[in-house]
Amino acid sequence: MAALLTAYSSDYSRSMVNDQSDTVADEADLIRQAQLGDAGAFERLYRLHVDRVYGLCLRMTGNVSEAEDCTQEAFIQAWTKLGNFRGDSAFATWLHRIAVNSVLGRIRKSKRERERIQVVADIAPPPLETGDGGELRDLSEAVQRLPHGARHVFVLHAVYGYSHDETGNMLGIASGTSKAQLHRARRLLADQLQEQGFTE
Repeated sequence: MAALLTAYSSDYSRSMVNDQSDTVADEADLIRQAQLGDAGAFERLYRLHVDRVYGLCLRMTGNVSEAEDCTQEAFIQAWTKLGNFRGDSAFATWLHRIAVNSVLGRIRKSKRERERIQVVADIAPPPLETGDGGELRDLSEAVQRLPHGARHVFVLHAVYGYSHDETGNMLGIASGTSKAQLHRARRLLADQLQEQGFTE
């Protein structure tokens, strides 16, 4: 299974091209087949969902390489835990929870490593890219510079549309904390964009 995931890890753009016609019933069929050990069925599920899982990981980590690793880890976890999926939530939501846990685990591990060797480079914001990137790139860069907590809530709630209860459940925080982090994220984004000359 790891070989299968590695084969596709560098080409996310083609993953959903041939599977757009799959219905929810088809997905349920694929899940049942994959739960019985059918790797081909899981590959189709992977192709159906990898773009959104990767997008979530990328927005949460702000780093392409880490996002690819987290995406691969999320699908490896999904394959090993597929027997636990009971359909209480949508399969995509279940996958997103696994992906969020993968990202958070990687962040905790990175934090421990940084503390061990006393690396403080992450305090400085990444340099701004020059060139004609447009407002969308500026907003994306501003989101990447948000503190982890605020960024994660902003991505899950404002970008992916999860409720504060769902966001809090995925991140292991209270709904009120999610709301506070979203308010913080919006304030910090507004400040950053204003500093860059984007005013209403």
